[in-house]
Amino acid sequence: MDWDKLRIFHAVADAGSLTHAGETLHLSQSAVSRQIRALEISLNTTLFRRHARGLILTEQGELLFEATRTMTTRLDATAARIRDSEDEVFGELRITTTTGFGTLWLAPRLPRLFERYPNLKIDLMLEERVLDLAMREADVAIRMKEPSQADLIRRRLMEVRIRFYASTGYVEKNGLPRTPEELNSHRLITHSPASPQVRAGADFALPFLASNLQSVLTVNSYFGILQGVAQGLGVGALPDYITADTPNLVSVLPEDQSAPIPVYLAYVEELRHSKRVTAFRDFVLEEITAYKRKAEPGLAGAPVSHAASR
Repeated sequence: MDWDKLRIFHAVADAGSLTHAGETLHLSQSAVSRQIRALEISLNTTLFRRHARGLILTEQGELLFEATRTMTTRLDATAARIRDSEDEVFGELRITTTTGFGTLWLAPRLPRLFERYPNLKIDLMLEERVLDLAMREADVAIRMKEPSQADLIRRRLMEVRIRFYASTGYVEKNGLPRTPEELNSHRLITHSPASPQVRAGADFALPFLASNLQSVLTVNSYFGILQGVAQGLGVGALPDYITADTPNLVSVLPEDQSAPIPVYLAYVEELRHSKRVTAFRDFVLEEITAYKRKAEPGLAGAPVSHAASR
C-alpha cells in the first residue's frame, strides 16, 4: 500500500471530514478525496460511509485505521528517539504504573516535571496489568514488585505498606479504634478482593474483612477508597505514600500494616541514553527524596507487625 495514501487516510479517519483533514495536511478537499478513492480502488473495498455528521468508517476502514494508528504512534515514538540525541528534552514518553500510585502519588507531581520540560509529552497509562516494555507497550514502568525480565534496567525507589486510615472528622464523630476488636465495630473500606491488587495488600486486609461483622465498603481502586475515607464513610486500608500529600488523615492501629511492597522504576536497555527517560528517572528520584523527608516519621522501613500475618 502507498504510504502517502495511508497517511492521508489516517488524517481523514481521525478528523472524520475531508475538509478538516485537508486543512491539517495542507491539501485541497478534492486532492484528499482523490487519494482516498485511489486507496479504496487498490484495496477493492469501501473505507468510509457518508453521514450527516461527516464520514464514518466502515468495518474495513476501522481495521485499516487501527493499523495506521499503531503505525503513527510508533513513527512518532521513533522520531522522538532519533531526536533524543539533541540537548532539549521533548517528545513523547509513555509511562505505565498502577492506578493508585499514578493517581495519588505521580500525577500530583507532574506539574513540576512539565514546568522543567514544557515540550515533553507524557502518555500516562494507569492499569494493574503489567505492560511489556520489551514489546514497546510503554517506555518506562513504575511497578509494585521487581520486574521479572532480565533485560530491563531497574531502580528500587522505595517501600510501601498498606495501613488503616480515617479522616479527622470521622474520628471526632466515631472515636479512634485502638484494637482490632474495636475496629470490628467500624465500617471498613478496602480494595475489592476480586479486583487486581498487590498480594501484600490483599493478605493484609483479608483477616480484618473476615472478622468484621459490621458494614463493609469495597472499591476497586485506592483512589476510590481515599474518597470514601475523606467523606467519613469509615476506616480505609490505604498505601502509606498518600500521607505526605493528604492532610486530615489519622493513622488507625499504626502497628498493623502489610508486608513491605517494593516500588521499582524500569525501562529497556536501549533507552539507557534516552534524554526523556533520564529526565523522568532523575525527576522521580528527586521527588522520592522529597517525599521521604515530608512523610510521617518512621514511615519508610518501619518493621512489619505480627498483626499483619494474622
